[in-house]
Amino acid sequence: MKNRRMYLVVLTVMVALMIPGLALAKQFKIGVTTIVTHPALEADQQGFEKALADAGVDAVYDYQNAQGEMANAQAIAQKFDADKVDLVHAIATPTAQAACKVIKKIPVVYSSVTDPVDAGLVKSMDAAGANVTGVSDAWPVDRQIGLYHEMLPSAKKWGTIYNAGDANSVKSIGWTRDAMKKRGLELVEVTISNSSEVYTAAQSLIGRVDAVYITSDNMVASAFGSVTKVCNGNKIPLFVGNTDQVPMGAIAALGFDYYAVGYAAGKKAALILKDGRNPGSIPSGLAEDLKLHINPKAAAKQGMMLDKKYIDTADKVIK
Repeated sequence: MKNRRMYLVVLTVMVALMIPGLALAKQFKIGVTTIVTHPALEADQQGFEKALADAGVDAVYDYQNAQGEMANAQAIAQKFDADKVDLVHAIATPTAQAACKVIKKIPVVYSSVTDPVDAGLVKSMDAAGANVTGVSDAWPVDRQIGLYHEMLPSAKKWGTIYNAGDANSVKSIGWTRDAMKKRGLELVEVTISNSSEVYTAAQSLIGRVDAVYITSDNMVASAFGSVTKVCNGNKIPLFVGNTDQVPMGAIAALGFDYYAVGYAAGKKAALILKDGRNPGSIPSGLAEDLKLHINPKAAAKQGMMLDKKYIDTADKVIK
């Protein structure tokens, strides 16, 4: 009986060695660093994990949140580097910048970054060498502003709130200024340095603007309820570019699904972990597949008559 058990053990080992990949199966440890918590960034991570699971990659995740502080983002990057994780998923510009600054030998896959070249993550959107690749969530700001102006032509002054310390937001606001100027519209800007200032910033727009447009700012997104509260209470139409914020009280968003952004990033991570590709040989990507989401109830609360044609042509209407 003892010899039989030994025979079975030896046979199992031999079979494992004969089946490609079976004996080499590995569970990968992935460090996840995000700047704040809000639905879009959570959807990004969910898409990332689904892509790896679909590719047959066995992974465990170490989730870390910088709570809006760059010092925390730096410390998280140092932790992952010291832990020698197999790969880092860096969500949003500040945390991706911290990861790329600290981590030089471990693969870094970024996502939800508006301009990865301007942010210094990669030298170009092509295969850029080094240990970094990822997916940009650059919004089609000009198309968004064009549509929202068409929906609400009476609005001549538009307000916005953003974190001036976030390169991602500054870039988006630059595009917003250009899009507004192109249409003869005025943009009233209010800057913040932390999420606790969002409510006061929104209140400061009362009586100064005809409508509000919120760009891809993670700090404002983390306190988005403060913006909707002010807009609802003062009949100020609120538009966004993030479709996840439409059910939260915005009237409309022409945007993309952040789950899809994360899924695209996860596919790049699978190429690295499963296929052994060098991150620097994988081109960065852009988010695609725009959708129009509409919230008629939010329009009613904010005193806007929403033309039925937008409801009829929307990809999703919030009931």
